[in-house]
Amino acid sequence: MLLFSTLALLCLLPLLALCAEDYYKLLGLSKDADDRQIKKAYRNLSKKYHPDKNPNDESAHQKFVEIAEAYDVLTDPDVRKIYDQHGHEGVKQHQQGGQRGGGGHDPFDLFSRFFGGGGHFGRGQRRGQNMEVRINVPLRDFYTGAEHEFKVSKQAICDDCEGSGSEDGQRDTCHKCNGQGMVIQKHMLAPGIFQQMQMQCDVCGGRGSTVKHKCKKCGGHRVVRAEESFELHVEKGMPQGVRVTYENEGDESPDWEAGDLVAHLEEKEPEIGKEDKERTDGTFFRRKDQNLFWREVLSLREAWMGGWTRNLTHLDGHVVQLSRERGQVVQPGTVEMISGEGMPIWRHEGDGPAYGSLNVEYVVVIPDAMDSSMVKDFSSVWDKHRKKSGIDLFADSGRPTPKPGGHDEL
Repeated sequence: MLLFSTLALLCLLPLLALCAEDYYKLLGLSKDADDRQIKKAYRNLSKKYHPDKNPNDESAHQKFVEIAEAYDVLTDPDVRKIYDQHGHEGVKQHQQGGQRGGGGHDPFDLFSRFFGGGGHFGRGQRRGQNMEVRINVPLRDFYTGAEHEFKVSKQAICDDCEGSGSEDGQRDTCHKCNGQGMVIQKHMLAPGIFQQMQMQCDVCGGRGSTVKHKCKKCGGHRVVRAEESFELHVEKGMPQGVRVTYENEGDESPDWEAGDLVAHLEEKEPEIGKEDKERTDGTFFRRKDQNLFWREVLSLREAWMGGWTRNLTHLDGHVVQLSRERGQVVQPGTVEMISGEGMPIWRHEGDGPAYGSLNVEYVVVIPDAMDSSMVKDFSSVWDKHRKKSGIDLFADSGRPTPKPGGHDEL
Protein backbone atom coordinates (compact mmCIF):
# COMPACT_ATOMS: atom_id res chain seq x y z
CA MET A 1 0.00 0.00 0.00
CA LEU A 2 2.84 2.38 0.91
CA LEU A 3 4.59 1.60 -2.35
CA PHE A 4 1.40 2.33 -4.30
CA SER A 5 0.95 5.72 -2.53
CA THR A 6 4.54 6.71 -3.25
CA LEU A 7 4.20 5.85 -6.91
CA ALA A 8 0.92 7.75 -7.15
CA LEU A 9 2.50 10.84 -5.58
CA LEU A 10 5.42 10.75 -7.99
CA CYS A 11 2.99 10.56 -10.90
CA LEU A 12 1.01 13.54 -9.58
CA LEU A 13 4.07 15.80 -9.04
CA PRO A 14 4.24 17.03 -12.67
CA LEU A 15 0.51 17.86 -12.59
CA LEU A 16 0.85 19.78 -9.33
CA ALA A 17 3.77 21.72 -10.78
CA LEU A 18 1.61 22.79 -13.71
CA CYS A 19 -1.19 24.04 -11.42
CA ALA A 20 1.06 26.26 -9.25
CA GLU A 21 2.40 29.58 -10.54
CA ASP A 22 5.75 29.09 -12.19
CA TYR A 23 8.67 30.81 -10.42
CA TYR A 24 10.34 31.68 -13.71
CA LYS A 25 7.16 33.27 -15.01
CA LEU A 26 6.71 35.11 -11.72
CA LEU A 27 10.14 36.74 -12.10
CA GLY A 28 9.71 37.22 -15.85
CA LEU A 29 12.66 34.97 -16.67
CA SER A 30 13.44 32.06 -18.96
CA LYS A 31 14.47 28.69 -17.52
CA ASP A 32 18.10 29.22 -18.49
CA ALA A 33 18.36 32.50 -16.53
CA ASP A 34 21.61 32.92 -14.59
CA ASP A 35 22.09 34.22 -11.04
CA ARG A 36 22.72 37.76 -12.26
CA GLN A 37 19.39 37.86 -14.12
CA ILE A 38 17.53 36.35 -11.15
CA LYS A 39 19.02 38.89 -8.78
CA LYS A 40 18.17 41.75 -11.13
CA ALA A 41 14.57 40.57 -11.48
CA TYR A 42 14.20 40.29 -7.71
CA ARG A 43 15.57 43.79 -7.13
CA ASN A 44 13.06 45.33 -9.54
CA LEU A 45 9.97 43.32 -8.56
CA SER A 46 10.52 43.39 -4.79
CA LYS A 47 10.55 47.19 -4.84
CA LYS A 48 7.47 47.30 -7.05
CA TYR A 49 5.35 45.01 -4.83
CA HIS A 50 6.74 45.95 -1.41
CA PRO A 51 3.87 46.28 1.13
CA ASP A 52 5.14 49.70 2.24
CA LYS A 53 4.55 50.96 -1.29
CA ASN A 54 1.21 49.17 -1.60
CA PRO A 55 -0.61 49.69 1.73
CA ASN A 56 -3.89 47.81 2.19
CA ASP A 57 -3.17 45.78 -0.95
CA GLU A 58 -3.17 42.14 0.06
CA SER A 59 -2.44 40.93 -3.48
CA ALA A 60 0.76 43.03 -3.62
CA HIS A 61 1.83 41.66 -0.22
CA GLN A 62 1.28 38.10 -1.43
CA LYS A 63 3.22 38.86 -4.60
CA PHE A 64 6.07 40.24 -2.50
CA VAL A 65 6.23 36.99 -0.51
CA GLU A 66 6.08 34.83 -3.65
CA ILE A 67 8.88 36.81 -5.30
CA ALA A 68 11.07 36.19 -2.25
CA GLU A 69 10.24 32.47 -2.37
CA ALA A 70 11.07 32.33 -6.07
CA TYR A 71 14.42 34.04 -5.47
CA ASP A 72 15.31 31.63 -2.63
CA VAL A 73 14.53 28.57 -4.73
CA LEU A 74 16.14 29.66 -8.00
CA THR A 75 19.40 30.89 -6.43
CA ASP A 76 20.08 27.59 -4.66
CA PRO A 77 21.50 25.20 -7.31
CA ASP A 78 20.31 22.02 -5.56
CA VAL A 79 16.80 23.28 -4.84
CA ARG A 80 16.50 24.78 -8.32
CA LYS A 81 17.30 21.38 -9.82
CA ILE A 82 14.55 19.79 -7.72
CA TYR A 83 12.12 22.53 -8.74
CA ASP A 84 12.94 22.11 -12.44
CA GLN A 85 12.26 18.37 -12.20
CA HIS A 86 9.35 18.16 -9.74
CA GLY A 87 8.00 21.70 -9.33
CA HIS A 88 6.57 23.21 -6.14
CA GLU A 89 5.60 19.94 -4.53
CA GLY A 90 9.11 18.61 -4.94
CA VAL A 91 10.54 21.69 -3.20
CA LYS A 92 7.98 21.37 -0.42
CA GLN A 93 8.93 17.76 0.26
CA HIS A 94 12.60 18.71 0.17
CA GLN A 95 12.00 21.35 2.86
CA GLN A 96 9.93 19.01 4.98
CA GLY A 97 12.78 16.53 4.83
CA GLY A 98 14.91 18.99 6.80
CA GLN A 99 17.16 20.00 3.94
CA ARG A 100 18.41 23.55 3.55
CA GLY A 101 17.43 25.91 0.77
CA GLY A 102 14.24 27.26 -0.74
CA GLY A 103 11.99 29.49 1.33
CA GLY A 104 14.61 29.82 4.06
CA HIS A 105 14.42 33.61 4.44
CA ASP A 106 11.80 35.94 5.79
CA PRO A 107 10.84 38.12 2.78
CA PHE A 108 11.65 41.32 4.69
CA ASP A 109 15.02 39.96 5.79
CA LEU A 110 15.78 39.10 2.18
CA PHE A 111 14.78 42.59 1.08
CA SER A 112 17.02 44.04 3.79
CA ARG A 113 19.94 42.05 2.41
CA PHE A 114 19.59 43.94 -0.85
CA PHE A 115 18.58 47.42 0.29
CA GLY A 116 19.19 47.63 4.06
CA GLY A 117 16.76 49.61 6.20
CA GLY A 118 15.46 46.54 8.05
CA GLY A 119 13.48 45.45 5.01
CA HIS A 120 11.13 48.47 5.00
CA PHE A 121 10.77 51.83 3.28
CA GLY A 122 10.90 55.08 5.23
CA ARG A 123 9.92 53.79 8.68
CA GLY A 124 12.24 56.14 10.52
CA GLN A 125 15.36 54.38 9.31
CA ARG A 126 18.39 56.39 8.42
CA ARG A 127 18.66 56.77 4.66
CA GLY A 128 21.93 56.63 2.78
CA GLN A 129 23.08 59.36 0.45
CA ASN A 130 22.13 59.31 -3.21
CA MET A 131 24.77 58.30 -5.74
CA GLU A 132 25.13 60.34 -8.91
CA VAL A 133 26.72 59.27 -12.17
CA ARG A 134 27.05 60.93 -15.56
CA ILE A 135 26.31 58.94 -18.71
CA ASN A 136 27.46 60.28 -22.09
CA VAL A 137 25.03 59.44 -24.87
CA PRO A 138 25.48 60.30 -28.58
CA LEU A 139 23.01 62.73 -30.13
CA ARG A 140 21.73 59.96 -32.39
CA ASP A 141 20.36 58.06 -29.37
CA PHE A 142 18.54 61.17 -28.12
CA TYR A 143 16.93 61.36 -31.58
CA THR A 144 16.06 57.70 -32.22
CA GLY A 145 15.83 56.38 -28.64
CA ALA A 146 18.10 53.57 -27.45
CA GLU A 147 18.80 50.97 -24.78
CA HIS A 148 22.13 51.01 -22.95
CA GLU A 149 23.71 49.13 -20.10
CA PHE A 150 26.12 50.79 -17.70
CA LYS A 151 28.01 49.57 -14.65
CA VAL A 152 28.53 51.28 -11.31
CA SER A 153 30.93 50.32 -8.55
CA LYS A 154 29.18 50.69 -5.22
CA GLN A 155 29.02 49.42 -1.65
CA ALA A 156 26.91 46.27 -1.38
CA ILE A 157 25.79 44.08 1.52
CA CYS A 158 27.94 40.95 1.67
CA ASP A 159 26.17 37.95 0.15
CA ASP A 160 28.19 35.35 2.05
CA CYS A 161 27.33 36.53 5.58
CA GLU A 162 24.09 38.34 4.62
CA GLY A 163 25.33 41.54 6.24
CA SER A 164 26.16 40.06 9.65
CA GLY A 165 29.94 40.15 9.24
CA SER A 166 30.12 36.71 10.82
CA GLU A 167 31.13 33.53 9.05
CA ASP A 168 28.77 31.44 11.20
CA GLY A 169 26.06 34.11 11.43
CA GLN A 170 26.61 34.63 15.20
CA ARG A 171 27.22 38.00 16.84
CA ASP A 172 28.01 38.41 20.54
CA THR A 173 27.00 41.31 22.76
CA CYS A 174 29.85 43.76 23.12
CA HIS A 175 31.51 43.38 26.53
CA LYS A 176 32.47 47.06 26.75
CA CYS A 177 29.18 48.81 25.97
CA ASN A 178 26.86 45.91 26.89
CA GLY A 179 25.12 46.15 23.55
CA GLN A 180 24.42 49.90 23.73
CA GLY A 181 26.93 50.90 21.08
CA MET A 182 27.86 53.94 23.17
CA VAL A 183 30.06 54.40 26.25
CA ILE A 184 30.41 57.17 28.83
CA GLN A 185 33.85 58.59 29.29
CA LYS A 186 35.00 61.05 31.95
CA HIS A 187 37.50 63.81 31.30
CA MET A 188 39.07 65.85 34.10
CA LEU A 189 38.87 69.53 33.31
CA ALA A 190 40.46 70.61 36.58
CA PRO A 191 41.19 69.02 39.97
CA GLY A 192 37.85 67.70 41.19
CA ILE A 193 36.00 68.86 38.06
CA PHE A 194 35.01 66.20 35.52
CA GLN A 195 33.11 66.23 32.28
CA GLN A 196 31.12 63.23 31.08
CA MET A 197 30.94 62.55 27.35
CA GLN A 198 28.99 59.93 25.46
CA MET A 199 31.07 58.39 22.69
CA GLN A 200 30.78 55.58 20.19
CA CYS A 201 32.15 52.32 21.49
CA ASP A 202 35.60 51.71 20.03
CA VAL A 203 35.32 47.94 20.38
CA CYS A 204 32.15 47.26 18.40
CA GLY A 205 32.13 50.47 16.34
CA GLY A 206 28.71 51.46 17.71
CA ARG A 207 26.98 48.24 16.60
CA GLY A 208 26.56 46.81 20.11
CA SER A 209 27.87 43.40 19.09
CA THR A 210 31.12 41.77 18.04
CA VAL A 211 32.09 38.85 15.84
CA LYS A 212 34.41 35.99 16.77
CA HIS A 213 34.65 34.39 13.34
CA LYS A 214 34.77 37.11 10.73
CA CYS A 215 33.36 36.53 7.27
CA LYS A 216 36.18 35.67 4.88
CA LYS A 217 34.66 37.66 2.03
CA CYS A 218 34.03 41.00 3.75
CA GLY A 219 36.46 40.63 6.67
CA GLY A 220 33.71 41.35 9.17
CA HIS A 221 32.82 44.71 7.62
CA ARG A 222 29.42 43.36 6.46
CA VAL A 223 29.75 45.20 3.14
CA VAL A 224 31.91 44.82 0.04
CA ARG A 225 32.64 46.79 -3.11
CA ALA A 226 30.71 45.35 -6.02
CA GLU A 227 30.00 46.25 -9.64
CA GLU A 228 26.32 46.44 -10.50
CA SER A 229 24.83 46.63 -13.99
CA PHE A 230 21.85 48.83 -14.85
CA GLU A 231 19.72 49.22 -17.95
CA LEU A 232 19.23 52.72 -19.32
CA HIS A 233 16.26 53.50 -21.55
CA VAL A 234 16.90 56.68 -23.55
CA GLU A 235 13.58 58.04 -24.75
CA LYS A 236 13.22 59.96 -28.02
CA GLY A 237 13.75 63.67 -27.51
CA MET A 238 15.01 63.46 -23.92
CA PRO A 239 16.67 66.77 -23.00
CA GLN A 240 20.33 66.98 -22.15
CA GLY A 241 21.02 66.72 -18.44
CA VAL A 242 17.81 64.78 -17.73
CA ARG A 243 17.95 62.76 -14.51
CA VAL A 244 17.03 59.07 -14.50
CA THR A 245 16.47 57.75 -10.97
CA TYR A 246 17.00 54.15 -9.87
CA GLU A 247 15.22 53.89 -6.55
CA ASN A 248 17.20 52.44 -3.62
CA GLU A 249 20.14 51.48 -5.82
CA GLY A 250 22.74 53.62 -4.02
CA ASP A 251 25.34 52.39 -1.54
CA GLU A 252 23.95 49.61 0.66
CA SER A 253 24.43 48.93 4.36
CA PRO A 254 22.61 46.86 7.01
CA ASP A 255 22.45 50.08 9.07
CA TRP A 256 20.48 52.24 6.67
CA GLU A 257 18.03 52.26 3.80
CA ALA A 258 19.87 52.55 0.51
CA GLY A 259 19.61 55.91 -1.25
CA ASP A 260 18.87 56.36 -4.93
CA LEU A 261 21.18 56.09 -7.90
CA VAL A 262 20.72 59.14 -10.12
CA ALA A 263 22.05 59.03 -13.69
CA HIS A 264 22.57 62.36 -15.48
CA LEU A 265 22.38 62.00 -19.27
CA GLU A 266 24.79 64.24 -21.16
CA GLU A 267 25.41 64.55 -24.89
CA LYS A 268 28.58 62.85 -26.03
CA GLU A 269 31.08 64.81 -28.13
CA PRO A 270 30.51 63.93 -31.81
CA GLU A 271 32.98 61.60 -33.50
CA ILE A 272 33.14 59.62 -36.71
CA GLY A 273 31.80 56.17 -35.93
CA LYS A 274 32.90 52.81 -37.28
CA GLU A 275 29.47 51.58 -38.35
CA ASP A 276 27.52 52.99 -41.30
CA LYS A 277 24.69 54.19 -39.08
CA GLU A 278 27.21 56.29 -37.14
CA ARG A 279 28.78 57.86 -40.23
CA THR A 280 26.12 60.45 -41.00
CA ASP A 281 26.00 64.22 -41.38
CA GLY A 282 23.58 64.23 -38.47
CA THR A 283 26.33 63.04 -36.14
CA PHE A 284 27.68 66.58 -36.26
CA PHE A 285 24.37 68.40 -35.87
CA ARG A 286 24.27 70.81 -32.96
CA ARG A 287 21.30 70.74 -30.64
CA LYS A 288 19.51 73.45 -28.73
CA ASP A 289 16.34 72.29 -27.00
CA GLN A 290 14.10 70.79 -29.72
CA ASN A 291 15.93 72.33 -32.66
CA LEU A 292 18.97 71.15 -34.61
CA PHE A 293 21.60 73.29 -36.35
CA TRP A 294 23.88 72.61 -39.31
CA ARG A 295 26.37 74.74 -41.22
CA GLU A 296 26.48 74.17 -44.99
CA VAL A 297 29.43 75.52 -46.99
CA LEU A 298 28.88 76.90 -50.52
CA SER A 299 31.38 78.07 -53.12
CA LEU A 300 31.10 81.59 -54.51
CA ARG A 301 29.73 80.17 -57.76
CA GLU A 302 27.06 78.14 -55.97
CA ALA A 303 26.00 81.04 -53.76
CA TRP A 304 25.86 83.48 -56.67
CA MET A 305 24.53 81.34 -59.50
CA GLY A 306 22.56 78.55 -57.77
CA GLY A 307 21.99 75.28 -59.60
CA TRP A 308 23.19 72.96 -56.83
CA THR A 309 21.83 70.14 -54.64
CA ARG A 310 23.01 68.71 -51.32
CA ASN A 311 21.83 65.57 -49.54
CA LEU A 312 22.15 65.61 -45.75
CA THR A 313 21.97 62.23 -44.03
CA HIS A 314 19.97 62.71 -40.82
CA LEU A 315 20.59 61.01 -37.47
CA ASP A 316 18.32 58.07 -38.30
CA GLY A 317 19.61 57.70 -41.87
CA HIS A 318 16.85 59.48 -43.82
CA VAL A 319 17.92 62.15 -46.31
CA VAL A 320 17.16 65.86 -46.14
CA GLN A 321 17.70 67.60 -49.49
CA LEU A 322 19.01 71.14 -49.77
CA SER A 323 18.99 72.84 -53.19
CA ARG A 324 18.72 76.08 -55.17
CA GLU A 325 17.48 76.55 -58.71
CA ARG A 326 19.82 78.15 -61.21
CA GLY A 327 19.84 81.91 -60.69
CA GLN A 328 18.78 81.72 -57.02
CA VAL A 329 21.28 83.64 -54.91
CA VAL A 330 22.20 82.65 -51.33
CA GLN A 331 23.51 85.49 -49.19
CA PRO A 332 26.34 84.64 -46.74
CA GLY A 333 24.92 83.94 -43.28
CA THR A 334 21.45 83.05 -44.57
CA VAL A 335 19.63 80.63 -42.24
CA GLU A 336 17.09 78.25 -43.74
CA MET A 337 14.60 76.72 -41.28
CA ILE A 338 13.27 73.27 -42.23
CA SER A 339 10.25 72.41 -40.10
CA GLY A 340 9.82 68.88 -38.79
CA GLU A 341 13.48 67.92 -39.17
CA GLY A 342 14.60 68.82 -35.64
CA MET A 343 14.54 66.76 -32.45
CA PRO A 344 11.48 64.76 -31.40
CA ILE A 345 9.48 66.65 -28.78
CA TRP A 346 9.79 64.64 -25.58
CA ARG A 347 6.52 63.33 -24.16
CA HIS A 348 4.42 65.15 -26.75
CA GLU A 349 0.76 64.90 -25.76
CA GLY A 350 -0.80 65.57 -29.16
CA ASP A 351 -1.68 63.13 -31.93
CA GLY A 352 1.38 61.46 -33.34
CA PRO A 353 5.03 62.50 -32.89
CA ALA A 354 6.11 66.12 -33.18
CA TYR A 355 9.50 67.49 -34.15
CA GLY A 356 11.38 70.78 -33.93
CA SER A 357 13.21 72.45 -36.81
CA LEU A 358 16.52 71.93 -38.58
CA ASN A 359 18.23 75.30 -39.06
CA VAL A 360 20.80 75.39 -41.86
CA GLU A 361 23.26 78.31 -41.92
CA TYR A 362 24.95 78.91 -45.28
CA VAL A 363 28.61 79.90 -45.25
CA VAL A 364 30.05 81.22 -48.54
CA VAL A 365 33.73 80.59 -49.22
CA ILE A 366 35.34 83.40 -51.25
CA PRO A 367 38.52 82.58 -53.20
CA ASP A 368 41.75 83.84 -51.67
CA ALA A 369 43.09 84.99 -55.04
CA MET A 370 42.17 85.20 -58.77
CA ASP A 371 44.47 85.06 -61.77
CA SER A 372 44.58 88.05 -64.11
CA SER A 373 42.38 86.50 -66.80
CA MET A 374 39.63 85.73 -64.24
CA VAL A 375 39.83 89.27 -62.86
CA LYS A 376 39.47 90.72 -66.35
CA ASP A 377 36.53 88.48 -67.27
CA PHE A 378 34.82 89.00 -63.95
CA SER A 379 35.22 92.80 -64.08
CA SER A 380 33.90 92.89 -67.64
CA VAL A 381 30.80 90.91 -66.75
CA TRP A 382 30.20 92.94 -63.59
CA ASP A 383 30.62 96.34 -65.29
CA LYS A 384 28.25 95.28 -68.05
CA HIS A 385 25.65 94.16 -65.50
CA ARG A 386 26.09 97.33 -63.41
CA LYS A 387 25.59 99.66 -66.36
CA LYS A 388 22.60 97.71 -67.61
CA SER A 389 20.94 97.75 -64.21
CA GLY A 390 21.92 101.32 -63.36
CA ILE A 391 23.70 100.33 -60.18
CA ASP A 392 25.64 103.14 -58.45
CA LEU A 393 28.10 101.55 -56.05
CA PHE A 394 28.78 104.80 -54.22
CA ALA A 395 25.11 105.57 -53.72
CA ASP A 396 24.42 102.01 -52.56
CA SER A 397 27.28 102.14 -50.05
CA GLY A 398 25.36 104.55 -47.80
CA ARG A 399 28.30 106.92 -47.35
CA PRO A 400 27.65 110.67 -47.16
CA THR A 401 28.45 112.72 -50.26
CA PRO A 402 31.88 114.33 -49.77
CA LYS A 403 32.12 118.12 -49.86
CA PRO A 404 34.08 119.66 -52.72
CA GLY A 405 37.71 120.05 -51.71
CA GLY A 406 37.01 118.31 -48.41
CA HIS A 407 38.83 115.35 -46.91
CA ASP A 408 37.10 111.98 -46.97
CA GLU A 409 37.82 110.39 -43.60
CA LEU A 410 36.44 107.10 -44.85
